[in-house]
Amino acid sequence: MTRKEDFNKVIKAFGLVFGDIGTSPIYTVTVIFLILKPTLENIMGVSSLIFWTLIILISIKYAWLALNLGKRGEGGTIVLREILMPLLKSGRGVMFVTILTFIGISLLFGDGVITPAISILSAVEGIKQIPAFADINQAIVMIIAGIIAIILFSFQKNGAEKVSGFFGPIMAVWFIALTLSGLVSIFYFPEILKAVNPYYAVNFMFTHGLIGFFILSEVILCATGGEALYADMGHIGRMPIIRGWSIVFFALIFNYLGQGAFLYLHPETKNILFEMIYNQTAILYIPFLILSIMATIIASQAMISCLFSIVYQGITTRIMPMFKVDYTSMELRTQIYIDSVNWFLLFFVLVAIFVFKESSNIAAAYGLAATGTMSITGIMMSMIFYLRKSWFKLGVVLFITCIDLIFLASNMLKIPHGGYWSIIIASIPLITILIYTNGQRTLYKALKPVSLDKFLEKYNVMYQEAYRIRGTALFFVKDPGIIPPYIVNTMFCNNIIYQDNILVSIKLLEEPFGVTGAFKDNITEGLRSFEIKMGYMEVINIEKIINSAGIEEKVIFYGFEDIVTDNLIWKIFSFIKKVTPSYVQFYSLPSNKLHGVITRVEL
Repeated sequence: MTRKEDFNKVIKAFGLVFGDIGTSPIYTVTVIFLILKPTLENIMGVSSLIFWTLIILISIKYAWLALNLGKRGEGGTIVLREILMPLLKSGRGVMFVTILTFIGISLLFGDGVITPAISILSAVEGIKQIPAFADINQAIVMIIAGIIAIILFSFQKNGAEKVSGFFGPIMAVWFIALTLSGLVSIFYFPEILKAVNPYYAVNFMFTHGLIGFFILSEVILCATGGEALYADMGHIGRMPIIRGWSIVFFALIFNYLGQGAFLYLHPETKNILFEMIYNQTAILYIPFLILSIMATIIASQAMISCLFSIVYQGITTRIMPMFKVDYTSMELRTQIYIDSVNWFLLFFVLVAIFVFKESSNIAAAYGLAATGTMSITGIMMSMIFYLRKSWFKLGVVLFITCIDLIFLASNMLKIPHGGYWSIIIASIPLITILIYTNGQRTLYKALKPVSLDKFLEKYNVMYQEAYRIRGTALFFVKDPGIIPPYIVNTMFCNNIIYQDNILVSIKLLEEPFGVTGAFKDNITEGLRSFEIKMGYMEVINIEKIINSAGIEEKVIFYGFEDIVTDNLIWKIFSFIKKVTPSYVQFYSLPSNKLHGVITRVEL
């Protein structure tokens, strides 16, 4: 890779990876000092806590340890699960890791709602620093933030690819602005640089007791978005993220220390970052305000795209329902749009904006989901290093996971003050996943599939005696060794047998990418097996794969279930199955060749 290509990837990483953590300076210090008095001891202590949080949780945990745990360049909770599965020997271990994965995915939805809400609202609140708008009603600020959110989510269907090239350069300007503003304030109070000494952080915690413990729940706001460094690794690569973080880290640290210096010199300050900028250069304040709003939109866009990717991983790994997926780019397979997820997020973002009203109030709900996700990542990383016998890394990650859990415990104090919103939001995808995965297992057992051997006993007789229709018929199966009842009903009850019958199965690889399609074998006369192997992040065209193997199908049969039940849980499962696309609809198979076969099932 040339230096120019490397530089371009780092700039691109600014927009794709560092948006969330890069916009945290807008509200983190401001929120903390709504609770604390701006004394020198408090400012030094908080600045030190922020510095060491970024060092330990982001630089060491994610940039060093997590980014070395990937599969073909992909990262994230589901990837950690895929790494762990071959290492685990007990069923309990597999179940534990699976539950952790479900919870981790669900908590990201909590982040996916709170991040756009707090980021956009806090940026728009900066308008109050303009003298002409100093007395603007908060309701108007909320409406402006709501309109920006609606425009942002409405744009998703068009895909972010066309404008994503601008994201990196805009964020680069944003980080330059953060660095310069921070350095100016540090120039007037250089003593703030002493905050890099961990003594100030430790002393703050020992002298502030329960208040200090609660302050940790606000300090963690500086590290929200840290999970994106790992989860988005597949979008941009490991090295551009590491190099990008080495730049972003200093931009953030200089700005946080600068905010501490400015607060010490101006203890009456309320909205610290925006007042600092206005004090330093009033003439450039409006351009900075516009830049901050653009940066928060980019941060929100990155979180939305990340959630689309996670849901798609969930669909392909069969832990989430088959939501309708639109592909917004012919070149980038990670550019997808999921309608139901998009409007789910927008609804709760608007609810958060209009229920909490101010960014400082939203901060009371922010951090719980993020620390929960970080703790789960830490636990899964610890298990990997233990099973691999990487003792040094295990020791480091255990120490960091303990810190994650302390941050999580401090955020538990937020639950009565708005943190319950993160739990409510996260519970919706979690309940959906649990009902869907258990429902699929129960449904599979209730369908009473037959083994291939038993099926062949009757098939061979029917194939010789029955009238065979000319052409090729495709039948989709989960496992070619187990025949679902819809095939039995089609062939044996309805006497529909084609000259060439092919069982098509899709096998998910442990790797994120890679697609192959090939015949496994000729099972018997007139019956063949065709297997498609695909990575769990692949977007595939099944018809194209089949046709490239020389198959020209006349008809495609698939099964769907009419579920009859009095059980509330299974009624919800039945509803999920009805409102989400079927297997063949999800993979966009040609509708003129499809024939659905209904099987009635009692659960």
